[in-house]
Amino acid sequence: MKNIISDINKAFDHRVRLGIMSVLMVNEYADFTSLKELLGVTDGNIASHIKALEKKGYVTVEKSFIDRKPNTRYSATKTGRKDFQKHIDAIENLLKQQRQ
Repeated sequence: MKNIISDINKAFDHRVRLGIMSVLMVNEYADFTSLKELLGVTDGNIASHIKALEKKGYVTVEKSFIDRKPNTRYSATKTGRKDFQKHIDAIENLLKQQRQ
């Protein structure tokens, strides 16, 4: 019998990381403030989870200035999109198996 949770990716098992990737899957990019407000988390919390996703190669970080104010925006990488979709598919499969 196959391990039913083997395709669930530990990098996405925290609700903040799940939220970040969900936002980035449906948007080309999101800036720091938008992510923070959408997810209802602190600066430090969002920063630490972004850093973890960046280390895995799942998000890219782009820093710039808009009207002399720093702006940081994030986007999902091709690998991040593929692995996150695989993670979501694994969760869906797990739920389907539990209903049977």
